[in-house]
Amino acid sequence: MSIVLSCDKLNKKYGPTYALRDLDMQLEENVIYGLLGRNGAGKTTLLNIIAGGILANDGSIEIRGNKLEKGELPEDFCFVRENNKHFGGARVIEALQLAANFHPHWDWTFAHKLLQTFGLDPNQKIKQLSRGTESLVGITIGLASRAALTLFDEPVHGLDVLMREKFYKELLEDYANYPRTILLSTHLIDEIAPVAERVYIMDQGSLLLHDEINRIRMAAYLIRGNSDAVASFTEGKRVLHTESYGHGKLAAIFEMLNEGDRQQARQLDITIEHLTLQKFFSYLIEGGH
Repeated sequence: MSIVLSCDKLNKKYGPTYALRDLDMQLEENVIYGLLGRNGAGKTTLLNIIAGGILANDGSIEIRGNKLEKGELPEDFCFVRENNKHFGGARVIEALQLAANFHPHWDWTFAHKLLQTFGLDPNQKIKQLSRGTESLVGITIGLASRAALTLFDEPVHGLDVLMREKFYKELLEDYANYPRTILLSTHLIDEIAPVAERVYIMDQGSLLLHDEINRIRMAAYLIRGNSDAVASFTEGKRVLHTESYGHGKLAAIFEMLNEGDRQQARQLDITIEHLTLQKFFSYLIEGGH
């Protein structure tokens, strides 16, 4: 697959504090990515640098092998910000009309369908919308743009479960018919898991992990048993977290287990269960310091 976006050694400092530190990232063509991290991890800073809203102190960005110059925007690109207040006093339909002018693959039929699906009033002013409804306007723009590279920054902010599910459903259905590269920045890892094929996990401006969602599912385990047995079993494995209770111990590991490992676990009377992705995310972040 060809590389759509490549970030190389990006650094961004605010005074002595690094918002991004030596960050490398590559996005392949026609893949849905999740960009995961707690608030303040650097996700929005990264997206704003890619979108030309702020400048990195060091590093470079390439779009399809061509280096972006300072302030230059990628072609056929859509960035849905967490906050749409820059539309000011515009009505919803005017915000869509403005967006349509910038996106060559804009689909008005799809845009009107999304307005209905999300229950949006095209004549309402953006500044009068609730936080969740404002997010739905951004989602509509991001999906209807059909841009080859689409970035969403916390797109489901303020939405209830029903509306979040509607968004994911519309995204997956449209992606199946019109594949493109999509990056979803969020902290809701369990929700993004059925949608994203791969994830980047960030903390304190650095990337902790880049992997396929399915591989994480298959390699994230919670081990439980006698303290000595757990210590013996986890030796040489990537341990994210340990916790003692009485004579027992539990350990979160990130490791592909083979039949030999499972046989050893049976001999040591150890239980093995899959970690939820949210728990894996928490343990990875905690262990990253």
